Amino acid sequence: MLLFFLSISLSQILYAQTSQNSEYTLVVEGFDWGPMVNKVTVGLDTPTKAVNMTDYSVVAERSHPCAVISPEFAKGNRTIVFAYVSDSKGNRIDEGSYVTLILYVAPNSQICSALQYSQKADCRGNQWVDYKVTVTNTKTNHVWNKKKGRIMPIGDDFDLSGKFEYEPGKSLTLADFVPKRSVEKSPLIIWLHGGGEGGTDPSIALMGNKAFNYASPDIQKYFGGAYVLVPQTPGAWMHDKEGKMQPGSSEDIYNVGLMALIKNYVNTHPGIDKKRIYIGGCSNGGYMALKLLLKDPKYFAAGYISALAYQSQYISDNQINSIKNIPIWFIQSKDDKVTDPVTTVIPVYERLKKVGAKNVHFSFYNHVTDLSGMFGGENYHFNGHWSWIYSHANQSHTEFDGSEVLLNGKPTTLMEWMAAQINR
Repeated sequence: MLLFFLSISLSQILYAQTSQNSEYTLVVEGFDWGPMVNKVTVGLDTPTKAVNMTDYSVVAERSHPCAVISPEFAKGNRTIVFAYVSDSKGNRIDEGSYVTLILYVAPNSQICSALQYSQKADCRGNQWVDYKVTVTNTKTNHVWNKKKGRIMPIGDDFDLSGKFEYEPGKSLTLADFVPKRSVEKSPLIIWLHGGGEGGTDPSIALMGNKAFNYASPDIQKYFGGAYVLVPQTPGAWMHDKEGKMQPGSSEDIYNVGLMALIKNYVNTHPGIDKKRIYIGGCSNGGYMALKLLLKDPKYFAAGYISALAYQSQYISDNQINSIKNIPIWFIQSKDDKVTDPVTTVIPVYERLKKVGAKNVHFSFYNHVTDLSGMFGGENYHFNGHWSWIYSHANQSHTEFDGSEVLLNGKPTTLMEWMAAQINR
């Protein structure tokens, strides 16, 4: 009889262990410095109204089949800063069968990052890591270690399936966002990624440096709703036919195909206002944005360019004259060591002003700083190349001399200014 009860108890314990919900969902949110795993949602076996964050622990593991990850950034504990009862998508509710844990993130905390930058030829640039966590309720010993899915706020509003073949066997991938339709046509915002976001997965071009934010309500409100197009090259926008970077000294291999992609997208989306097409980009993408303005000056209503990689010496006086009437807003930092502003944006801007450009602006920062104020504000300096942070956050508002950019006599921001530009 005792053996019988022992066998029943053991089977009940085994059943309880196997019946526990062990799935979790990661939330990957884009920050100024890149995408971070900042939340994890776990399922409970029974509904609850309360949760205590001290009852939980989270251990993260980061791996990639090609990119090299240092051991100290491959596995480590994650700090929980808050917990609440939620639905399966992490939305807070009064009573439910899920718990969402908010995890600490910071610019210098690599264990939090959903990406890994790789220098290896086989997987160069930013790569999504295989990010796994083990969540444990330290009071009940309930463990969640099976990944169910990944949520990317705002990023999930984009279609990532786009692909455009511009020549037989040659394609560009793309991510795009379509606004809720209104009775009027909507503008198109185009963003061209930097050298680290090339490949065939447009989610990297979208999330690698917060380009998805052009679809955020805070920016969309300026345009009354806007399409957002984020094309991706399999290599780098500045590549020549030999696959080498060139700063404008020779012809790149992508500008013709990219322009064909843009025109095809516009022509297949009749809701786009062809008089309000805006193009921007950073570094490699800044080069290509300026290249397309030079190639087809009448097509775009405005340009917004960060960390310009196009060297002024390779732009002729005739080319400068051809774009003097295009509204352009440049953004760069003085301590940019990758695309030296002395050879790129400063002379381009000065040459445009010299030939009479009236609607060209240049926000020139001493450093790229922490806009959130959480990590030191003006005292925290990001890599000086990352001036696109100001563009994505719509924080640019100053001229080259430090005065405010004015729109109809009032101080304005980059996105508010851009929304007012119309191709006549």
